[in-house]
Amino acid sequence: MIKSATVRRLIISFILASSVAALFTGCTAKTEDDSTIPWSRPASWEGQMPGFGG
Repeated sequence: MIKSATVRRLIISFILASSVAALFTGCTAKTEDDSTIPWSRPASWEGQMPGFGG
């Protein structure tokens, strides 16, 4: 049978490990490579006939 102190230690260890993992993942800073142009905006060549461009 598992003792309550062992269960309590496992729960505390799990909470501590989850907290550390949450601190190391998540937020990032904006870099120069980030673009303000949305991906949903079509490129200038989209919607034209192939070979008839300008």
